[in-house]
Amino acid sequence: MFAVDRRSLAKLEPVVQRVLVVDPNMHAARLLTEIMKGLGSRDVVVQPDQTLALMAAEEMEPGLIFIERSGEGLDGESLARALRRSHMQCRRAAIIMVTADATERAIRGARDSGVHEFLRKPFTSTDLYKRITNVALKPRGWVEAMGYVGPDRRRFNSGEFSGKKKRKADRFEMDFGGQAGVKDQAMRILATALERFDSDPMQAARAIREQAATLKALAMRPADPGLAVAVDDLEMSMAGAPLTKAALAAPIEALLAMHRAEPLAKAGGSR
Repeated sequence: MFAVDRRSLAKLEPVVQRVLVVDPNMHAARLLTEIMKGLGSRDVVVQPDQTLALMAAEEMEPGLIFIERSGEGLDGESLARALRRSHMQCRRAAIIMVTADATERAIRGARDSGVHEFLRKPFTSTDLYKRITNVALKPRGWVEAMGYVGPDRRRFNSGEFSGKKKRKADRFEMDFGGQAGVKDQAMRILATALERFDSDPMQAARAIREQAATLKALAMRPADPGLAVAVDDLEMSMAGAPLTKAALAAPIEALLAMHRAEPLAKAGGSR
C-alpha cells in the first residue's frame, strides 16, 4: 500500500466515492476493495457477474467501475458495452478493465468496448493509482456514435502490451485534429446515425443529439451563423416525439450538404 496526501485524495474523491467491482474472484475483488477504501472510497460494491453488476450499477450510480475481462457468468467487454448503451446515470462512469491477459487482442477489445483504462494482473498499488488518476484528472472527450460509445479511443492506455504491434491499433478510425476534425467527425456520425436510424432508433437519436450539441458549440467559436441556424433546425426537428427518420432527414442532409461544400468554398476563397 502507498501513502497519498490529502490534497490528492480530495481531487480523486468525486470519482472514487462510489465504486463497483465486477469480478467472480472474491480474493481479487477484496484486494481492490481494500485499496479503494484506502483511497477514500465510501461505498464499494462487489458483484460476480453481469446481471448482478448491471442491477448494482443502476442502484448505486458508481463513479468508477472495475470490470474483470472474463469469468463465469461474465464477459467484461459485453458488460462495458451494455453500460455505455444503457439509460443509466452512470453510463459515462470511468471503467477500468482488469485482466491477466494483456495481449493485443485483449487490449483492442477493451478499448473498443468503451472502457477508459486497462490494468494487467498482477498489478501494484502504483499501477492502480496511475489508472485512477488518469480517469479522475485527465478527462477525455466522449464519443456517442452508432458503432462505438465511450471515451475518445485515441488516448486509450495500452501501456501494458509489449508486443511488436504495440499501439498500432490505437488510432481511432475517426481520427481528427482541431475544430475542423471535430466537426468532420460529428458530420460523419450524423450521416451514419441517419442511415441506421431504423435498425437502432434509440442509439441513433442519442448520437444525433450529441452531435447537435457539439456542432452548436463549434458554431460559437468562431461565429458561424449558417451552421448555428442549421443546427437549430435539427434541434427543432428533435423536439417532437416520437422521433422518426423522415423528420430528421431534411435537417441532417442540409448540414451534410453544407459540410461537403466547405472545401470548395475554401478553395475558391484562396484563389
